[in-house]
Amino acid sequence: MSQPLAQENPSAPPAAGTRSRRAPGRRWRPGAIGLAALLVAAILSLPVLAVAAHLFERTDLMGHLASTLLPRYIENTLWMMLGVPLGTAVVGTGTAWLVTMCRFPGRRIFEWAMILPLAAPAYILAYVYSDFLQHSGPVQTGLRELMGWGPREGWVPNIRSLPGAILMFVLTLYPYVYLLARAAFLEQSVGVFEAARTLGCSAWAAFRRIALPLARPAIATGVALALMETLADFGTVAHFGVQTFTTGIYRAFYSYGDPVAAAQLATMLLGFVFVLLTLERISRGRRGFQSAGAYKILPGYPLQGWRALGALVACALPIALGFLLPAGLMIAMAIEAGNLFEARTFELVRNSFSLAALAAAAAVATALLLAYANRLDRSRLARGAVRIAGLGYAVPGSVIAVGLMIPLGAFDNMLDGWTRDLFGFSTGLIFTGGIAALVYAYLVRFMAVALQTVEAGLTKVTPSMDDASRTLGRGPWRTVRSVHAPILSTSLLTAGLIVFVDVMKELPATIILRPFDFNTLAITAYNLASDERLVQSAAPSLMIVLVGLLPIILLSRRIASSRPGTAGPRASRRRGGLRFLPGAR
Repeated sequence: MSQPLAQENPSAPPAAGTRSRRAPGRRWRPGAIGLAALLVAAILSLPVLAVAAHLFERTDLMGHLASTLLPRYIENTLWMMLGVPLGTAVVGTGTAWLVTMCRFPGRRIFEWAMILPLAAPAYILAYVYSDFLQHSGPVQTGLRELMGWGPREGWVPNIRSLPGAILMFVLTLYPYVYLLARAAFLEQSVGVFEAARTLGCSAWAAFRRIALPLARPAIATGVALALMETLADFGTVAHFGVQTFTTGIYRAFYSYGDPVAAAQLATMLLGFVFVLLTLERISRGRRGFQSAGAYKILPGYPLQGWRALGALVACALPIALGFLLPAGLMIAMAIEAGNLFEARTFELVRNSFSLAALAAAAAVATALLLAYANRLDRSRLARGAVRIAGLGYAVPGSVIAVGLMIPLGAFDNMLDGWTRDLFGFSTGLIFTGGIAALVYAYLVRFMAVALQTVEAGLTKVTPSMDDASRTLGRGPWRTVRSVHAPILSTSLLTAGLIVFVDVMKELPATIILRPFDFNTLAITAYNLASDERLVQSAAPSLMIVLVGLLPIILLSRRIASSRPGTAGPRASRRRGGLRFLPGAR
């Protein structure tokens, strides 16, 4: 009798083009690391589930808000969802194209300087520009003296308004679009541009008809990131008096003491976030392209005369308005207030630094666990856990804070009552009374940032490296320590720095979950600005910006050297003095 066909033999590999099937009687069982990753993902998803659980509860405050402030929340949110994407897309994409594909004076500086406004949160720009443009500020005072106007004469646009808030968001968030758009332009095929040039396409036509459609997925992702930060903001809209869901959540939770109404407002805000993510995914679709010849030297379009001047102004204006002018004004106000080197300032720096460092270390450790779970346990359970853990970045900090206060507050009260009845002593507020809930919120909020960075680093560790280590007699832990750790060190450091800077700037969750009498730089700057003590708020605001500068510059330099063949003379010397010439990949 002839041997059975290969595809009918359970021990034989499946034939090409056929799906592999599990042997009868064998059930899929997740590994221990997959179960650990699932547990971590469940803990990180708890705030969102707690918020959604209160959606259909009845509260009198929600009925009052529905007839008074809720329409304004929705209207202002929709206007921001229209204005911020338009502004960030135009500024970020336009400057990315100019510094990547055009040649004009100052381009080398603009390559890294365009990202500097990312170090300054939008609420800090709101504080600075409020003092600079208010009635008693230098701008209006100078105009009155120059034009001979009286106290109530003349007209200057009110910066503390919805358009002013949109402008602050555009100035600080366009680097998200700039970074992703520039990375997309760097990876595009040179051959396509060469073909376009032979067909008589100008630089503008090549940008509009070739580069922009190819980079649209990256641009859509950058716009979505900017919009998520906009929807999560509290300090800017609160200072400008713009009624949004985040201000409503804070008011319902603190002013009215109604956590159910706050949870229902948070659920509505989650609905806007869900719509945003859906639109971003539809916009990206399955777009992609082959980067044949992508590693040739990019074509440079030399700009001269008024074109070079226009490119120079287009790149310099966002940097000047988003970083240089606010930084200069903060330095001047800090010198005027004289509180930059006070003991209170150093205490705030210590609190913020220790909190950010603790959150960054916890985020990197958790991200490393989830990334290894996805690498070692290729089951659906591990992959699902990683996806769930990464959803927190799309959730505003105010939503996470409310989602944590409800279950953790109930647990603290239950534990306190239980110990009083049984042992006669009070445990107090173990979770909500300390920084544990705050670090928890940071993990939920910024886990996606750390996870993506660590996973990108793990792609450098090929399976052959693990096999070679095991053939040399090294177990899993020695392999991690001697092989993986040196390769992942840069990625782990990058993930930690990004989370560190994000925690330093975070305000909505911090202001809701902070322990009593525990202040950070962000909270102090917000409290002083709320009291209209804008000059005194300059010192903590300046410290936040200074701390965020170094990681931002390092990130920009890393992106600038991401394209092979653009490492410069130093890399050429390390390769024996031979420069990479234009040619095929």
